[in-house]
Amino acid sequence: MEQFRIFIVEDDPWYREILGYHLSLNPDHEVFRYTTGKDCLANLSKKPGLISIDYSLPDTNGVDLLSKIKQHNPEIPVIVISGQEDITTAVDLLKKGASDYFIKDDNTKELLWNAVKRIKEHQSLKREVDDLKEELGELKEELGHKYDFKSIKGNSPALLKIFGLLEKASKTNINVSITGETGTGKEVVAKAIHYNSERKKKPFVAVNMAAIPRELIESELLGHEKGAFTGAMARKAGKFEEANKGTIFLDEIAELDLSLQSKLLRVLQERELVRVGGNEKVSLDVRVIVATHKNLLEEVKKGTFREDLFYRIMGLPVDLPPLRERGNDILLLAKYFLDEFCKANKLKAISISPEAQQKLMKYNYPGNVRELKAVMDLSAVMSDGEQIKNEDIYFASSSSDEISVSEEKTMKEYMNDIIKHFLKKYDNNVVNVADKLDIGKSTIYKMIQNKEIII
Repeated sequence: MEQFRIFIVEDDPWYREILGYHLSLNPDHEVFRYTTGKDCLANLSKKPGLISIDYSLPDTNGVDLLSKIKQHNPEIPVIVISGQEDITTAVDLLKKGASDYFIKDDNTKELLWNAVKRIKEHQSLKREVDDLKEELGELKEELGHKYDFKSIKGNSPALLKIFGLLEKASKTNINVSITGETGTGKEVVAKAIHYNSERKKKPFVAVNMAAIPRELIESELLGHEKGAFTGAMARKAGKFEEANKGTIFLDEIAELDLSLQSKLLRVLQERELVRVGGNEKVSLDVRVIVATHKNLLEEVKKGTFREDLFYRIMGLPVDLPPLRERGNDILLLAKYFLDEFCKANKLKAISISPEAQQKLMKYNYPGNVRELKAVMDLSAVMSDGEQIKNEDIYFASSSSDEISVSEEKTMKEYMNDIIKHFLKKYDNNVVNVADKLDIGKSTIYKMIQNKEIII
């Protein structure tokens, strides 16, 4: 461990040795003793962690020496020790950057010891913060790579057209409106735009308008002041403030209540907001990307969406094609999701049989890319661990005797569905089902006993 270097600058030899000896009691300290300000300045290349200076030195005074040390490196903590108690001098030194000001008396040794301890703790915390900032920067870089245009898998003509639009969007600050069926990857596209733009090192904040209760959405977007409403115990920044200098992604924008659409319009027009319960105006520099699975122009005609807000947010329209129109992208994505599932679950690579590929290509995917991912995750579980076969693939169905993967479930819920499906298929023959699924009979009996499965 590197020692903490301390300079003691003191012309009184007895006092210099007392202070130096006292600080040397800590084996982590490396103490250097100097008589003049000139000697101190000549040795700053040793990079001291702290400098203690006498206010009155043979060749200079505390104010001048402090200024020269700070000119060399403003980050070096400097403590000034004086034989005279002068409040005006103390205040002046603290204003000029001194970390502390002590009077020479019997307590000086302990005061200096405690000051060194505080400064070391502060510097340790600063290093931790710097390390965290560096890690955060690396994480942002990793995110940027994760959401570059290559993260949008596919090479169909329909998708290549989208790539062209994303390139244009990333080079400007124009608002972007993303439309497309549920599950087509609107948030992935929004992140790709952000992480390929000049704002990539700033925040990306996603807000699902449909997921926030109507009475909370204004506070969630704009923030609130302390006491603005019952439960507002402190000031809270809203999503727009969090996204300042970066990008805000407003998903399911069509679900925003008409009464709040006017407030959103004002924020976008004025580029400023007022928190709920406050009067202070907060300036904004934020890129806006919105998304919806609805036709906003139709919503305008129906009177459920403001026309002026529609034209304000429309910007560059990006309409994502449904998966059924992307041809061989289906197989490309299927293999990608399968490989990712195997990596995440530490499984060896699994291939897809020609028959299974045909089955994947024939389905119309109402849940789009999201549904395909669920299908491939489940098929990996159902396979023999080497190849996905035709019978390992289950699609969403309205029929009660089929396994549905159109909604996101836990692995346990999927497992329950699978066991129920096979019990029905094999006339509730637990032994046969356990053999087919390669699980213990006791597992199935226990699930039936706990009423997790009803037969």
